[in-house]
Amino acid sequence: MTTTTVLARRTSAALLALGLGAPLMASAENLRFGGNFTDDHSSSRAMEMFQEALAERTDGDLTAQLFPNMQLGGAGENVDQVSTGAIAGTWIGISYLSRTVPELEALSLPFAFNSREEAFELIDGEVGEMLDEKLAEKGFTALGYMELGFRHVTNNERPIESIEDFEGLKIRLQPNETHLDTFRAIGANPVSMDINEVYGALQQGVLDGQENPYSIISTKRLDEVQKYLSDSGHFYDFIVVVANRSTFNGLSDEQQQAVLESMDEAVAWQRQTAAEEDQAARETLIERGMEFTPISDETRAELRKASQVVVDDLREKIGSEIVDQVLEEQAS
Repeated sequence: MTTTTVLARRTSAALLALGLGAPLMASAENLRFGGNFTDDHSSSRAMEMFQEALAERTDGDLTAQLFPNMQLGGAGENVDQVSTGAIAGTWIGISYLSRTVPELEALSLPFAFNSREEAFELIDGEVGEMLDEKLAEKGFTALGYMELGFRHVTNNERPIESIEDFEGLKIRLQPNETHLDTFRAIGANPVSMDINEVYGALQQGVLDGQENPYSIISTKRLDEVQKYLSDSGHFYDFIVVVANRSTFNGLSDEQQQAVLESMDEAVAWQRQTAAEEDQAARETLIERGMEFTPISDETRAELRKASQVVVDDLREKIGSEIVDQVLEEQAS
């Protein structure tokens, strides 16, 4: 699906409402976005592009104010702030919305994607439309989906070479039940924890390990408190930019279009940049001293088989329609 088609889909849906939360809004023409990604992460830089493009398109009549790097609190707090209208929007790992919109867990089927291109085709198609509607029902508007990337396990106990190596490891995950159930199925001891607590927990030995894309492991400097790095790629993860779903009546038609077009530009840039930076981040982690162990195809097949029960459970939890739609599009 082209960018133009995605834009048309969101515009025609008439659901792209930006809540202008009074507590943190300087005026009705200033949209405030909070995020937990560091300033140098590609998503934060993409939001800066959105900020510049929006001001340019509207001649400064509509602006965006950005608060990256947990300035307004952790990921869970940012979601709550958008939900209540305290801020206009956030760019967030999609799992932080899965407790509010359980259908988002359909994107977290374990070992499901072979490439980022498959993931983008999925989110830019019918599955993305379905999820946009579910978000809207809960008071959120999806403005765009960026790449967070394939997630990989790190730990301080041992290299990950077999499924047995996961046994008993206390691994931090995002608050996503599908993620947590997957790690239980492969023998680990998963712990849900906000990202702002992870470094300290690893440093103190409260956790054995964690899992994140290479870029997050690098920008969060988790290599300082982790020794072993794998390429497990167990989930592909998205960053979703969501706004509070208040009506578009506070914005003119031209401003609404400016928001969408500016965000589409930022998302396209971020996707390309994230792909380029992914492998570079892995090499950086190795250069800093992490011990990298690739996972064999045989081990990956064992992990996929062990976690198949999670797919069956998810069908019961959120309904088979969206899960089967995801699987169908992946197979096509």
